Amino acid sequence: MPFIEVTLVEGRSPEVLRDLISGLTHATAESTGAPLPSIRVVIREVPSSHWAAGDVTIEERDR
Repeated sequence: MPFIEVTLVEGRSPEVLRDLISGLTHATAESTGAPLPSIRVVIREVPSSHWAAGDVTIEERDR
C-alpha cells in the first residue's frame, strides 16, 4: 500500500489540495501498478512562521 506524505506551507485552496491528491494518486497508480483504493495521501499544512531555511522563516522572508 503506497503512502504519500506531503508537507506544504498553509494557504492553498481546497481545490488546489484536491488536485494535488488526485495527481499524486494517479501518478502513483500509473508508475507502481498499485490499485487506486490502496494509495494513501496525507497533506500536512504548516504555518509560514513554523517553516524556516537558513534561520529565516517563510513569514519573515515574505515581509
